[in-house]
Amino acid sequence: MSQHDDDLSYLFEHEMSRRDFMLDLLAKGGLAAAMASMPGLLNAAEPPDDEVVRIGYIPITDATALLVAHANGYFEEEGLKVEKPTLIRGWSPLVEGFAAGKFNLVHLLKPIPVWMRYNNNFPVKIMSWAHLNGSAVVTGKHLDAKDFSDLAGKQVAVPYWYSMHNIVLQMALRDAGLKPVIKDQTAELAPDEVNLMIMPPPDMPPALASKKIDAFIVAEPFNAAGELLAGGKMLRFTGDIWKNHPCCVVCMNEQTVAAKPEWTQKVMNAVVKAQIYAQEHKGEVAHMLSKDGKKYLPMPAKVVERAMTFYGADDYTDPDANRHVAEWQNGRIDFQPYPYPSATKLIVEEMNKTLVGGDTTFLKALDPEFVTNDLVNYDHVKVAMEQFMDWSKVPGINPDDPYSREEVVVL
Repeated sequence: MSQHDDDLSYLFEHEMSRRDFMLDLLAKGGLAAAMASMPGLLNAAEPPDDEVVRIGYIPITDATALLVAHANGYFEEEGLKVEKPTLIRGWSPLVEGFAAGKFNLVHLLKPIPVWMRYNNNFPVKIMSWAHLNGSAVVTGKHLDAKDFSDLAGKQVAVPYWYSMHNIVLQMALRDAGLKPVIKDQTAELAPDEVNLMIMPPPDMPPALASKKIDAFIVAEPFNAAGELLAGGKMLRFTGDIWKNHPCCVVCMNEQTVAAKPEWTQKVMNAVVKAQIYAQEHKGEVAHMLSKDGKKYLPMPAKVVERAMTFYGADDYTDPDANRHVAEWQNGRIDFQPYPYPSATKLIVEEMNKTLVGGDTTFLKALDPEFVTNDLVNYDHVKVAMEQFMDWSKVPGINPDDPYSREEVVVL
């Protein structure tokens, strides 16, 4: 058996065998449908009164800052006690654990807190961004796709309806003159339709390899896994469409933030230090996170290292998946904590244009300007950033005005 066959077997056996009930539920109906099927899920529990940092995370590179803060002892440097981070294999159980007070520090896809706070009245606060970019669209080797128009009539998997992935994908599809739809996979598609479905990230590379789907969009390292383990081809990096976009964000319970400001500040100090370290040591951090290192992620080191470092101007030319890298100077994934209000505003605006499963009535009443001030806490992260200034070296940061920016979207 070849190394490629061994790697693909790893995906089918190691990853897929570890799916839990919640992931299967999400695959059938998406995050909103899953939450709606469990009454009382987001009834906020009183957070524990102790000051132990309890991290819940999904095994993707979006969790890097939280994991590096733990691995490098940054919480302890701030005088905090911290438990070993808990790996959760689905957004729904992570949200459930967070809502129940099991975790007081999590990373969530940015649209999820919007849904939690304004559809479910849960007191979630975005405390910082977890990273920049770090996602892509990967097509199967059976599909000779050069641009988004080649996805016409195809089956494309997204991780969750309330995700940056779904938002950016649909922006690109509309620009290509295509219509996103949600239909049964056996249904006939019109020539201009693209069928979207929810699929857990670990299932995506095997599904692509077996031609059950034609493409997927997801966070790293599953794009790198799609390339290395499933023979997929990179169609476009999301960070090449929306320059330095947010994806996952660091979240806490608003009650905790209000009741424990000093503790909260120490937590955010550790997170900002971790982002700086991750930005400056991507290769080392990738190996540390992998199953060949400290095993925070179940992927081999070669996959995680590619996911965090492989992004040269000549690395993706057929198709031109990172066409703006020379101009924008961004990485495949970068780490910068400030939660720019302009990006939050754009996300809320785009959510109203994005097809999702379930009821989206709550979105229509949202004022994007209100959300930027109500959903996000800027104070603690800014104090930490002004103490640890190396974050300002990240490409795209304006040193003369580091706390504001203009959003750049080039489809």
